[in-house]
Amino acid sequence: MDNNIDLKNEKRALKVSKMSIEINAALSAVKLFCGILGRSAAMVSDAVHSLSDVLSTVAVIIGIKLAARKSDADHSYGHERFEPVAAVVLSGMLAITGALIGVSGIKKIIYYDVSSFEAPTFLAAAAAVVSILVKEIMYRYTALAAKQINSDALMADAWHHRSDALSSIGSLIGIAGAMAGFHLLDPIASVIICLFILRAAYEIFRDATDKLVDKACDEETESDMKRVVSETEGVISLDDIKTRLFGAKIYVDIEISAEKDLSLTDAHKIAQNVHDNIEKGFPLVKHCMVHVNPK
Repeated sequence: MDNNIDLKNEKRALKVSKMSIEINAALSAVKLFCGILGRSAAMVSDAVHSLSDVLSTVAVIIGIKLAARKSDADHSYGHERFEPVAAVVLSGMLAITGALIGVSGIKKIIYYDVSSFEAPTFLAAAAAVVSILVKEIMYRYTALAAKQINSDALMADAWHHRSDALSSIGSLIGIAGAMAGFHLLDPIASVIICLFILRAAYEIFRDATDKLVDKACDEETESDMKRVVSETEGVISLDDIKTRLFGAKIYVDIEISAEKDLSLTDAHKIAQNVHDNIEKGFPLVKHCMVHVNPK
């Protein structure tokens, strides 16, 4: 693996994460200000949600920094699994956020009291629109970076942005409905948004745990690896191939057959060519072990 590439990916992830913290902190302040002046409890809750994103992004930075540490005596295979661990933590935070939004919505539906209702103002609605636009842009920007550097923690943070955008949509619907006299639209929208957020949390959790329990690569990647091995000069047959996800990286174990009368030097050269072809052709492969069987 190219350490320069890993360092570049780490720097990009940290740049995106730091920008997320700055934007979320500013957005939280704006939404809290507009929620209080605009008499919107939904917008105040939305501001708290954005503030929770600041804490989640801090967790992302910690996970990325730990995962980037070099191998040591206690962790000879490296620290890449710290990143999916951070993603698991973030999925839990996302699930809790979604559940709290849902519970709050259900309580408002059950204990609805029209006499205590005070209609929000246009200021709260405007803040919701700004929040939707900003958070959707942040989701797309962060998700793109996460895909390019294959970062689970960064992708989990991207979904935090999307969940905040969904929350703001619910706030906007509720605020607009309340301004128009349909008071229950706010809590109903909150419950629906809760389900979307819980689904996103589950998908993040599932993907992160796959990378913690040595799940194999997808079939397409393994098929491409088999083709590369089989096309390497000197390989008579591919006897076995095993892959496992290790954080954001891939480990590969390969068994090939070569002519039984080859010298040790020639057999080693074939194995080395297979090793190099795999690591060059698949940038996410951190380590490839090749065993040669005589045939």
